[in-house]
Amino acid sequence: MEEKNSSRNRWLHIRLTKEEFEQIDRNFKASVCRKRSDFVRRNLLRKPIVMRYRNESLDKLLQELIQLRTQLNFMGNNFNQSVKKLHTISEISDLRVWILSFDSDRNKYFSLVEEIKKHIENLAHKWLQS
Repeated sequence: MEEKNSSRNRWLHIRLTKEEFEQIDRNFKASVCRKRSDFVRRNLLRKPIVMRYRNESLDKLLQELIQLRTQLNFMGNNFNQSVKKLHTISEISDLRVWILSFDSDRNKYFSLVEEIKKHIENLAHKWLQS
């Protein structure tokens, strides 16, 4: 199939106010068009323009999930350090101290995991409502 010769050799000059240009520029930046001329041409010829869409609730969700991931990483690192320490303990008295410390840490971990689960449930509930 032969392609159409799309040589654009006609000029259209227009003058805009500062506000008009800024509005066109904002709309151009919100679109997926790579060139302003393509954006304006599509507008003038009433061709469809694909606009970017940013869901702010999704941004908030991602931000909270990143914080949750950070907390989980922190918990995992602490747990790994505890297990490494367990492997280095040679005396029974050291083991007793470690077990007491581990019980305290374990309770903190489980309460934090429960908090994270509730937070994720709330986020999922909010997400499903929107």
